[in-house]
Amino acid sequence: MTEQRSIDPAVCDLLEICEEDGISTVFDRADAMKACPIGAKGACCRNCSMGPCRLTKEGQVGICGATIDTIAARNFARMTAAGAAAHSDHGRGMALTLLAAATGDAPDYHVRDVRKLHEVAGFLGVETDGRETADIAKEVAEKALIEFGRQTGEIVYLQRAPRKRQQIWRELGIAPRGIDREVVDIMHRTHVGNDQSYESLLMASLRTALADGWGGSMLSTDITDILFGSPVPLVAKANMGNLSEDQVNIVIHGHEPTLSEMILVAVNDPEIIEYAKSKGAKGINLTGICCTANETLMRQGVATIGNFLSQELAIVTGAVDMMVVDIQCIMQALGPLTEKFHTLLITTSPKAHIDGVTHVNFEEHDALEIAKRIFKMGIDNFPNRREVHIPKDVNQLVVGFSHEYINYALGGFYRGSLRPLNDAVMQGRLRGVAGVVGCNNARSCHDYAHDYVVRELIKNDVLVVMTGCGAIACAKYGLLSPEAAKYAGPGLREICETVGIPPVLHLGSCVDNTRILTVLSQMATEGGLGEDISDVPGVGFAPEWMSEKAISIGTYFVASGVYTIFVSESPVRNSPAVVRFQSEVWEKRVGGKLEFIADVKESVQKALEHIDKKRAALGLPEYDPKRYGQSGDAVMLKVLEERGEEVFNLYSAKVVQSAGS
Repeated sequence: MTEQRSIDPAVCDLLEICEEDGISTVFDRADAMKACPIGAKGACCRNCSMGPCRLTKEGQVGICGATIDTIAARNFARMTAAGAAAHSDHGRGMALTLLAAATGDAPDYHVRDVRKLHEVAGFLGVETDGRETADIAKEVAEKALIEFGRQTGEIVYLQRAPRKRQQIWRELGIAPRGIDREVVDIMHRTHVGNDQSYESLLMASLRTALADGWGGSMLSTDITDILFGSPVPLVAKANMGNLSEDQVNIVIHGHEPTLSEMILVAVNDPEIIEYAKSKGAKGINLTGICCTANETLMRQGVATIGNFLSQELAIVTGAVDMMVVDIQCIMQALGPLTEKFHTLLITTSPKAHIDGVTHVNFEEHDALEIAKRIFKMGIDNFPNRREVHIPKDVNQLVVGFSHEYINYALGGFYRGSLRPLNDAVMQGRLRGVAGVVGCNNARSCHDYAHDYVVRELIKNDVLVVMTGCGAIACAKYGLLSPEAAKYAGPGLREICETVGIPPVLHLGSCVDNTRILTVLSQMATEGGLGEDISDVPGVGFAPEWMSEKAISIGTYFVASGVYTIFVSESPVRNSPAVVRFQSEVWEKRVGGKLEFIADVKESVQKALEHIDKKRAALGLPEYDPKRYGQSGDAVMLKVLEERGEEVFNLYSAKVVQSAGS
């Protein structure tokens, strides 16, 4: 039974304990709570009190006369707006933190990447010559905040896209005017009695998603790099085996790095360490779940113990003394569950309270002191620990492949360029590229689709970049290590061997999907692969999506020219017109299309066919794996099999040494 729920042995181990002890988890609730067949198809409207209206018959309309096409498009548009609001609000929070750091109102935060600050200043039109770092940071933060409230014109970051792509947006009237304005625009349109054209609603969805991808989320990634440092490759570990039996286990969970970065400072404070020892612990063990884990993982090498569907099971180990959460992807079920164990659950964001759970409001102006106070609460709880069950599963991985580092890895500091990557695609050594992102979903086997899609893509010489819970999934199965080159096709293996990288690159948290947009833009402007993102032989995947954020992400990739596949049934499938528009019409207008394909094998096959179609359109040679693989990787594979751990450390050292030089 458990193996049907997850391919993660640690998760299966803990699910067996749950079954024995009668503990309900998200997996049990998914089995017991069947999805509403009407709402799942996008055939239900509850936007006014005359409803909810359920359109189940041919030709049926809502009380106001709304057709199934209008209702499905409204539902999709609202999902896009909610997802865009969540990620963009995260970006606003980072801009406000940068402003507070620059003015001295948040003295525990500092600009760590001055070079990135100057780069972002250039995008935002901020002068840097002869100015103090704090002054530049203040104006950058202020200019970033203007992007949220902009009412006319265009958001500034559209300039980072290829010129041809910008022209497409402008001609279609979907260039975002302001981040908040586009979210409000969708909510207004979908109010009863307003926009009733599915075509108009779906085009507005593209504009709102672009405000997220090329606006709020991209700003969030940039400002996070400015404050906490641009990632460079690090060796790290993943899965439940990273919990400790004799140390205080603190788990950070959520999506905002402002708190977690302060916790990282606090965990190394001698006073805090001594306090932990005074309670009988040997020290403090900090780990993470979800995208807060990705943030600390890629910058500090802090181990992750799992992704979205692992959060309850971390508590079930009995080893977590405190779980600290901020925003997004936090299950309310954690509250009742922690009452059955000794774990102390702490919420910290004013936007994410849980009834019955201790709340400590985190404020940037007193960040370190609050982090220390929270830490001491967890340490005080250590003596209350009872029986523990920690799975032994641990995998190594290399993280921290920002788009800046990818440029560096392919050309060095003075010759940094994506030229070698483009050349590899043009020659056929690489068939193409893919971004695989997204959540977990309890209605599918945990991690299976992520693992299957990625293995099939790299086997077919497709270089994969990953973010979010998907990246954590594949980290747990060894796919983010240099040793995973043995699973790659011959051309991709050669590249991994030459550069010393895994065939699957970790690009960060789910908000960092904008790094993928940047890489695609650079590939398009580098030359040889067309003039636009839509020309590049590439695809986007969300194998186990579940959140509205994923809808916004997928939609801004489509609007940027990427064929994007969600491995599930379509949430608007009751409207064939909307389904066709998202695939055929969007492709004609913006060069990208969105498809929901429930069969994971079919989804990979269609992705490869699309990549080959793009290669043919560029006049590139037909993909032939037999042409490559003669540069020594046969020897490499034999060595990997015989000396896997040693070679992993050797390659990891090569990557990390390159990053620091």
